[in-house]
Amino acid sequence: MNTLNFILGASLAPGDFTGFTFFIGSVSMLAATVFFLVQHGQVDKKFKDSMLVAALITGIAAVHYYYMRDQWAEGLGSPTELRYIDWILTVPLMVVEFALLTGVGMGKLFLASVVMLVTGYLGESGLAPVLPADLGWGLIAGLAYFWMAYEVGCLTLVGGPTGETGAALAKAGGKIPEAGKMLQRFVLVGWAIYPIGYMMGTDGWYSGLVAGIPFNMDVVYNIGDAINKIGFGMAVWYAAK
Repeated sequence: MNTLNFILGASLAPGDFTGFTFFIGSVSMLAATVFFLVQHGQVDKKFKDSMLVAALITGIAAVHYYYMRDQWAEGLGSPTELRYIDWILTVPLMVVEFALLTGVGMGKLFLASVVMLVTGYLGESGLAPVLPADLGWGLIAGLAYFWMAYEVGCLTLVGGPTGETGAALAKAGGKIPEAGKMLQRFVLVGWAIYPIGYMMGTDGWYSGLVAGIPFNMDVVYNIGDAINKIGFGMAVWYAAK
């Protein structure tokens, strides 16, 4: 590999839309990290930790997207392991944002996010065939997700009950309740993108439902990451400003 290729990474083949989204993800996560770090010094003290976590989320993702895009561009296939390493670091930080805004629920949210990711990886990677990907590992991951959605108050958006964190968000002062609703929408709607990618990457009762989607699994995941990771940080920044 020559010096230029080493600096720029792998080359992107013409017409490679999946690779295109990997490169866009890499650059957008880096740009968001710079923005959140700059804003960290301009917000009230009580929001500084939240802005720092937002920068960590997109910064970690930027590093992983750099390596994921190269793996894809070099023809090495879908970067499943790199993607889940990214998620096991960033998704718990995303749900911790709720705890930073409210001061409650950090332990439960962190545990639920880890369960969701570990079981999702076992299902998608096929490393633990003791349970099927759809009604086994996928079901456990889905239940962990709904637990988080309940705990942070997402179900209140559709007239449902709320957990401890959601109740604390509703009672908070300033713009925190409004920012909390934005974060809840990301969890309820934005995070719904990821099960679509999971179904596209595993076999199960849903295989026929996702067969007609014109994009592959990686495009779905890349779009979901850009929307949710950057969007989470922007919602916190909105509350801080």
